[in-house]
Amino acid sequence: MRLGRSAVESRRNGHAPRFWKLAGFARGQGAVVMQAESSEPLESSENAGGVSRVGRPEQRSGGETTESPRSADRRQLLGPAASGGGESPAGGPIEGVVRYPFQKTLGGRQFWADVYFFRDWRIQQNVLTKHYRLLDGDDYRHAWGSFEECKRKLEEIRRKLRLPPMRGPGVILIHGILRSSKSMRPLRAALEKEGYLTFPFDYPSSQLTIEEAAEYLHRAIQSLDGVSPIHFVVHSMGGLVLRAYLMKHRDRRIGRIVMLGVPNRGAVLADKLKGLALYRALFGPAGVQLAGGKTGLIAKLPIPDVPFGIIAGARGTANGYNPLVPGDDDGTVSVESTKLPGAADFATVKCLHSFLMSNPTVIEYVLRFLKEGRFRPDPQDVHPIPRSKAEGGSTAPSSASAASD
Repeated sequence: MRLGRSAVESRRNGHAPRFWKLAGFARGQGAVVMQAESSEPLESSENAGGVSRVGRPEQRSGGETTESPRSADRRQLLGPAASGGGESPAGGPIEGVVRYPFQKTLGGRQFWADVYFFRDWRIQQNVLTKHYRLLDGDDYRHAWGSFEECKRKLEEIRRKLRLPPMRGPGVILIHGILRSSKSMRPLRAALEKEGYLTFPFDYPSSQLTIEEAAEYLHRAIQSLDGVSPIHFVVHSMGGLVLRAYLMKHRDRRIGRIVMLGVPNRGAVLADKLKGLALYRALFGPAGVQLAGGKTGLIAKLPIPDVPFGIIAGARGTANGYNPLVPGDDDGTVSVESTKLPGAADFATVKCLHSFLMSNPTVIEYVLRFLKEGRFRPDPQDVHPIPRSKAEGGSTAPSSASAASD
């Protein structure tokens, strides 16, 4: 059976030939790989029956081919097997289909927390079963079991790939409740272009208390050997997780912090909904802690003693986006609730809560604050929030007096 011209052209363009879709499968070295109905390029990795479809190298205009560093790393770990392929229905090899021992995962959005970082690699712990796994930057699993087993595997990979130690400034990105590190992708890309090492911290926000999430963050920070300073960009409840970390721990390398829509004085919506069984089931124990009040967790959280800036989403009107939230708001958190005494700079951006991380103005402000300690270009256009004892909030241990954990 011969491949038609259209099929050959489809393969050259990185698409599956039409008759493969009609057949519904491609045979590869004794296993079956189901073929998607869409004509998407074979860049997305799938895993079925021990065979994965690995993205083809990208082709530049000059004919030069490249592939993502992560894909190249996995091919190197596979060794000679990476160049092998399966067979097409016509009996010929299928470029890019290889026997692939690494399992593609969803990255641990609901039941996994990051505890160890090395560049794009991370070790996660399942918060229910307490076992660990090692993932690469594309969420492929390379090891599973105890922390020691995953750490040994990572050291083996570091030697095989000759990965250098981490050096230079880094940024930890912390997502909010019911979100994941994927929500911070636009910010991460912008930060990496500026030369920062980035570490998107994942934690199962609906399964843990804020204090428990902070302990996982503590372990992740401890793993960042060679990274200094360590800055933070935090969204929504992620800012409360960081402040809870500062309540018990300290690291001398902490630099600057940018808070995006963080309910530093509590979330009015949580106050209104915390008594509902559906809310408690969906948002978990941390969702209840988002409520304000003088006796709640938020009132006990310390104010960071390092430079921090606050960006609040706003509509720019007296009533904001959400009639259930008093004053101006981003649809979820009021502008007033984001304010924390001691902030080096404060800004509002016309944006809804869930889109702050991808807003171009927000990204511009974040990059400038991490470099210069202010949001706007004009050094005189700074809007700090004065520290006032009457407004409450203890101060985190100073870097001069607190030892690095």
